[in-house]
Amino acid sequence: MNQKRKLIFSLGLMGTMTFSGCALNQMVKAAKDQELTVTPSPLELHGDSVNFEMSAVLPAKLLKKGKVYTLQPSYQTAGAAQELPLDGVEFKAGDYEKGAQPRESETFAFAYDPAMRDGDLMVQGIASNPKNGKTKSSDKMKVADGIITTSQMVQDVNYASFADHGYNDQEELEPTNIEFFFPQGSAVLRTSEARSDRGKFLNAFIAEKNATRTVTITGTHSPEGAERINTRLAQDRAEAIEKYYRNNMRRYDYKGAADSIEFVIKPVVEDWTMFKEMLAEYGKIDEDQKSQILTIVNGSGSFEEKEDELKRLPSYRAIFRDIYPELRVAKTEILTVKEKKPNSEISVLSLQVADGSISADTLSDEELAFAATLTPSLTEKENIYKAATKKNDSWTSHNNLGAVYVEMASKATSDQDKNRYIEMALTQFELSNRKEENAEAFNNLAVVYMMQGNKQKAMEAIDKASSLESTDDTSRGIAGVRGALLIRDGKYDQAITTLSQANESSVNAYNKGLAQLLKKDYQNAKTTLNEVISQEDKGTHAKAHYLLAVAAARTKDESQLTSNLQKAVQADPSMKQYALGDLEFNAYAESESFRNSLR
Repeated sequence: MNQKRKLIFSLGLMGTMTFSGCALNQMVKAAKDQELTVTPSPLELHGDSVNFEMSAVLPAKLLKKGKVYTLQPSYQTAGAAQELPLDGVEFKAGDYEKGAQPRESETFAFAYDPAMRDGDLMVQGIASNPKNGKTKSSDKMKVADGIITTSQMVQDVNYASFADHGYNDQEELEPTNIEFFFPQGSAVLRTSEARSDRGKFLNAFIAEKNATRTVTITGTHSPEGAERINTRLAQDRAEAIEKYYRNNMRRYDYKGAADSIEFVIKPVVEDWTMFKEMLAEYGKIDEDQKSQILTIVNGSGSFEEKEDELKRLPSYRAIFRDIYPELRVAKTEILTVKEKKPNSEISVLSLQVADGSISADTLSDEELAFAATLTPSLTEKENIYKAATKKNDSWTSHNNLGAVYVEMASKATSDQDKNRYIEMALTQFELSNRKEENAEAFNNLAVVYMMQGNKQKAMEAIDKASSLESTDDTSRGIAGVRGALLIRDGKYDQAITTLSQANESSVNAYNKGLAQLLKKDYQNAKTTLNEVISQEDKGTHAKAHYLLAVAAARTKDESQLTSNLQKAVQADPSMKQYALGDLEFNAYAESESFRNSLR
């Protein structure tokens, strides 16, 4: 339905009136030829209010000198149960040129109440004489049908934001680093090195038979020596450690496990990087001497030529004594699989922690928080997070316990249970933010306030959540909540942009399609809503089909209107009654195909 369609009403204002003044009488008689235009018609709800424009064109001879003609609009609910008077539009003869038709256009707004959905916009013409206070009035006449409330079909986003538990149940590799040093010009691992603390550590490490993925050995050399010697030294030193490592594995009976370990040999030849790093930290020569050394190292010439130049410096003996020995090394990095409990064990232990049968210290904070994600039971989640709050009293555990209560509230079958869970959730989010203000808790507060119907507090909370650092998942969750709030506030452009950044859920997609529809971007609305229907979540299918029917009605596509409306009613029979009173379908109310679609 074209919302800008203008309905022109010629008001027969004669009605049953008592005439006591000739001039006033004549004004009311002339008013039968006035024209009124109301836009939109029917009226529409956007945000919390109904806004419309009323334009009036009066006959040129209607106004009389010294008299006032007032158009008095009011909104009257069905059966005249309630009437809301609106500001009148006054016309005075002195305000217009003689012989001209008086024209006025005014905008009106009134706060919406659900009882107003069925009703009519009424107008009464009143001719008055300010001098003696006499008036003549017409009967009230309907100038626009009741209120289209499609904007209220937005779905609340009950996205419970859980703080990251910090546990990784996937395979993780831990590095262990050991260095072995060699004599000048040698690749032989000395007995003193093998018996050193480093050697003993490696022997013990190998004896433990840690699950090892790779052993990377980087062999290096100091700058002195011929190029051919240095080239072999780096390689040979790395291979010496590999041989030592393999011999120990045989000693500790690794058997087939040794074949699964990848050895990576990395000889570093004629590379000044390590030397320059150590020189920067070296404190036994001054900065000028360091500058002389770096000028040579960074200059032109071969590796051996640079070494020859260094030998001529007064500082050479110091670096040869203190730095060069540290460069004659084989650095070993061993990547082993981090030992973790199986998920099944973590799950069982967490329930025992929750019921108090074992110590909370049996699991780490991260393992306990992770355990809550392993069970689908909200009651078990609640008990685990309760145990976590007692164990560490952290903002994360309080937030996550509150998030469970949000999910319980969204699934509650009675208002009493829902309100109880909401209050419990609020308490946990307040505790969480007292520990540390966080985006997750403020997002969850926004969700709770939406459940309570407090749009203002919900928006304040989501604004705060947006200002705090958050994970990508939380940011996308915040966008979904914000998008729903923006639709409720009538800000459709902002809602579309925000929902484009939200989680890819059927509810967020549905709300985006609704915002596009309300913005009158019908083509994109149809595309988005059809995508919602293609998803497996059938919870949004009925409303998505209903909105497609609305889009079809507005674009005058009766075939798509009836097809989608029929599917909506099949998915949710309650849609039938709603559609019968929906002014979106006013133009098709008498259509046989429309009536058949609702059977």
